[in-house]
Amino acid sequence: MLRKALLGVIMSACFALAVPSVIAADAAQLSKDAQAALQSLYAQVPAAKALGPKARAILVFPKVTKAGFGVGGQYGDGALIKGGKTVAYYNTAGATVGLQAGAQTYGYAMFFMNDKALQQIDKAEGFEVGVGPTVVVVDEGMAKTSTTTTMQDDIYAFIFGQKGLMAGLGLQGNKITKINPK
Repeated sequence: MLRKALLGVIMSACFALAVPSVIAADAAQLSKDAQAALQSLYAQVPAAKALGPKARAILVFPKVTKAGFGVGGQYGDGALIKGGKTVAYYNTAGATVGLQAGAQTYGYAMFFMNDKALQQIDKAEGFEVGVGPTVVVVDEGMAKTSTTTTMQDDIYAFIFGQKGLMAGLGLQGNKITKINPK
């Protein structure tokens, strides 16, 4: 019980440190950035381009910033694209505790392949990665050998545009929450 309380305090502190004065991006700019990031992903990863038309929706976070030294956090704003148009906005926030040091930025896109998976994103005041539908992170090797007939999971995530250096081993939590940018 004490261990859970301590972990809760540490995680709350990480969130507070990770996003001290984050202001959600302007909706139009966020939509534009998400569309550009998705097109860049399609140009670099044929598997992502092949999945795009089959996905019910794609949640794109064009830039996520992650930093830590012992404790850390990450934050980024994104747009949900359905039928080629932005239909909603979300942020992703996470905290980490463990042996870690560094800072990096990256983008990621989550391809929701069915309605059930898509419905999970707005349940329980946020979508917690690792809870609910199956999320498969597609690495470079898998992207080269997969086809749309072999990819049968609920959600596929592609990480792209990594810059910086982050190394570590620890416990991480991540939550995606709907937002209303200006």
